Amino acid sequence: MTKKPSNPQAANEQPGVGSSTIWGGRFDAGPSSMMEAINASIDFDKRLFLHDIAGSRAHADMLVAQGILSPVDGQDIAEGLTAIVGEIEAGTFVFNAALEDIHMNIENRLSEIIGEAAGRLHTARSRNDQVATDFRLWVRDAIDGIDAGLKAFQGILIDIAEAHAGTVMPGFTHLQAAQPVTLGHHMLAYVEMLGRDRGRFADCRKRLNECPLGAAALAGTSFPVDRQMTAKALGFARPAANSLDAVSDRDFAVEFLAAGSLLAVHLSRLAEEIVLWSAPQFGFVKISDQFSSGSSIMPQKRNPDAAELVRGKAGRVIGSLNTLLIVLKGLPLAYGKDMQEDKEPVFDATDTLELCVAAMAGMLNDAEFDTRRLKDDAGKGFTTATDLADWLVRVAGIPFRQAHHITGQLVKMAEDKDCGLEDLKLADMQSVEAAITDAVFAVLGVENSVASRTSEGGTAPANVRAACTAARKRFLT
Repeated sequence: MTKKPSNPQAANEQPGVGSSTIWGGRFDAGPSSMMEAINASIDFDKRLFLHDIAGSRAHADMLVAQGILSPVDGQDIAEGLTAIVGEIEAGTFVFNAALEDIHMNIENRLSEIIGEAAGRLHTARSRNDQVATDFRLWVRDAIDGIDAGLKAFQGILIDIAEAHAGTVMPGFTHLQAAQPVTLGHHMLAYVEMLGRDRGRFADCRKRLNECPLGAAALAGTSFPVDRQMTAKALGFARPAANSLDAVSDRDFAVEFLAAGSLLAVHLSRLAEEIVLWSAPQFGFVKISDQFSSGSSIMPQKRNPDAAELVRGKAGRVIGSLNTLLIVLKGLPLAYGKDMQEDKEPVFDATDTLELCVAAMAGMLNDAEFDTRRLKDDAGKGFTTATDLADWLVRVAGIPFRQAHHITGQLVKMAEDKDCGLEDLKLADMQSVEAAITDAVFAVLGVENSVASRTSEGGTAPANVRAACTAARKRFLT
């Protein structure tokens, strides 16, 4: 590679790479400071630098292979791009807002390093297909990173489920005691949710894996480019089929944010349960000091702030989805500068989701569950009433609707006596339904209740253990 003297002023005199002549010969004067401020995206899109350079390498290699670019220029470009990666990673690269974005910052620096050959890199390429390619590459990597975090989190939840396959706890509907379940069964419900989240991200990744390079500004290019070659070099499944769609499509970003929003909702639901369960009124779980905080005035307080913040940040991710949908809703084909607003919500949502997944995984990994409290509360609120009704159907042959009515009468009796169903005397039960025998008491204990729920997907401890094994195979291998 023949290095040229670093001369920013000389670089600025080259059409298309300087701050005052970025648009070539079309304009007589440079933009105002306000225009520079609203137009610049370098403060946030600089995180695309590795993807931009990867796209430029693939494009340059293709230009050389097609005889559009000389091998010498191709070699200089490759070496210059390598040098730029080193500068950015070392923190010595100077980002210039006057050059608007990461693409022009890199091109300008490449010109300083290798001279005239840098201007040939943009042959048969527009910033429109360039940024669309970079952004798809970035989102693809973001999906891979989130998936890895979710997989690790699922592993933690499965470990908890396995350890507590037989730990009885109250199951709720309407936040009222409903039926006994096991803690392991409860944790596996979130494993399933996260599994669906991973599936949605995987679907998004599959659909976005088309390469826009070669679409140029919007109509394609007259140069004999090989779009199959660049797509393959960048790991895409195929080139995008339509040049207009290739540069204007941001469905992949919307779909990513939609999947992220639903993940944020799932994390928020679990976080809300942690907030409730850690309160003394529940006392089901203790969150470690690493994920709790105190009060500035109340010395006894132990606040589940990490869970509360995860719950709150769901709104932030959902807001990012709304932002991008609103940006796109009125745009005609093909590219509009509005689309510069696509990256910040995606970047912010990605950072937020990665942090929330890690925080929830760490919090649950350190959590201590009070198994005695869980079991004691599992029987409160007449949670074995359904077991009683089922017994009346199964053993006494009573139709379920009638059994439901009988059980309701017995619950009312227990309420009046301020006792549990299991504490009623047989004679009292028989005063409501003569077919009841003392065998009914076997189904009124919470452990007997959960053990009986052996239907596929049920909460019986044996089911939970088998489900843990199956979940490890489905999600972790």
